[in-house]
Amino acid sequence: EEHILVVTVHHIAADGWSMDIFWQELTQLYSAFCGGEASPLPDLPYQYADYAVWQREWLKGERQQKQLAFWREHLKGIESVDLPTDYPRPPVQTYRGAREFLELSDTLQDGIEVLSRQERVTQFMILLAAFQLLLARLTGQEDIAVGTPTANRDIVATEGMIGCFLNNLVLRADLSGSPTFLELLARVRKVALDAYSNQSVPFEHLLIE
Repeated sequence: EEHILVVTVHHIAADGWSMDIFWQELTQLYSAFCGGEASPLPDLPYQYADYAVWQREWLKGERQQKQLAFWREHLKGIESVDLPTDYPRPPVQTYRGAREFLELSDTLQDGIEVLSRQERVTQFMILLAAFQLLLARLTGQEDIAVGTPTANRDIVATEGMIGCFLNNLVLRADLSGSPTFLELLARVRKVALDAYSNQSVPFEHLLIE
């Protein structure tokens, strides 16, 4: 016999991290139940509802105000990236798009790893700096803001939970003064670390602000 399992999950209920947890736990449960064993999974000390209550309380507190103050300053005077396009934008946004995949060579990947260790940055920071430099070259702008998702699970108790913890961060690069790539990388590193330290403010709240 052949069985097919179809899983449909709305993003409001789970993020990418959650789906990894889901498939790992499903595999463990399937193996255990096939062998007539009980569930091997420990009970979670907290549930997503507990996190929701905690977040609502946190949004009323002083820490949230400090993080909001950081984002107000970080996003002050921000401009959209004005990319040159082959065709004019349609009068009504369609959201049609596509994905492009680029595979890095082993040589380039090795170089990124070496640079990462030398400059004490993550590989993400290196690729982000390169991407922002590319956008600056294409647009002629010196202030390049890029949005990126973050797991937003800085509380240890949330690491094993299924739910939508995902948050979006705006990482802004200052390319004024014709910096070298290493100088730009240092700026990107600082911006990223500052943003990670203030990642708990929901992006939706920043839009309201």
